[in-house]
Amino acid sequence: MSDNAASSDVLEARVPIHSHGMRLDQVAAELFPTYSRNRLSTWIKEGRLTVDDRVVKPREKATASALLRLIVDDEPVVDWQPQTMPLDIIFEDEHIIIVNKPAGIVVHPAAGHADGTLVNALLAHAPELDALPRGGIVHRLDKETSGIMFVARSSLAHKSLVAQLSERTVSRTYCAVCTGALTGGGKIDAPIDRHPTARTKMAVVADGKPAVTHYRIAHRFKHYTQLQVNLETGRTHQIRVHMAHRKWPLIGDPTYGGRQRIPAGAS
Repeated sequence: MSDNAASSDVLEARVPIHSHGMRLDQVAAELFPTYSRNRLSTWIKEGRLTVDDRVVKPREKATASALLRLIVDDEPVVDWQPQTMPLDIIFEDEHIIIVNKPAGIVVHPAAGHADGTLVNALLAHAPELDALPRGGIVHRLDKETSGIMFVARSSLAHKSLVAQLSERTVSRTYCAVCTGALTGGGKIDAPIDRHPTARTKMAVVADGKPAVTHYRIAHRFKHYTQLQVNLETGRTHQIRVHMAHRKWPLIGDPTYGGRQRIPAGAS
């Protein structure tokens, strides 16, 4: 990715009801997922975040429906390179690209994944993404998760997509197959944070960040259940952690699934 000059923009979002009482830096991380927690924390300390037009500190508590305004610098990462790779593009126009990410592909370059990522492929397909934060991608999928991803092709589209995700006017449904014969749908309301000892994992932790998962049964098998899942929050590994917490680990999950026997015929 080229080293383009940074420009400033103002993002707005309202605090959702489920985030009432949370620290503002945690709420900002949820509402503005394009940016890293470290960058958001720095911006808040610099006075770039206002709540109902008042400059705030990271540890202040959020109030439901309060209006957050954040001044951001769109600073492209300098070392992301275009790389010709197959892309399963479902739709594209001058504003957005909708792409189907396969399992096994990392979304953004990072330590240990300098290339071969979805962003590398997108930069080769649409070089203008070079000028957008995070290569135009406004949400996340884990490496081993397949699914539809929206990619903005312009600053206007990027701002609109971020706002729609923050205001929850866009819904996302996940399909998962878990261990166990579930009898009905339900809701899991259990806070999530870093695992207390295994720092590369997440876990249900008493003083963690609020996390709410809704699930319903799509199909029953003898020893497994296919679920349709919707999230109120977007914690790292949320579905995997919540299902494992209920003793229904996802099939094929190497991190939270324990020692599983993969069903015959599964791929």
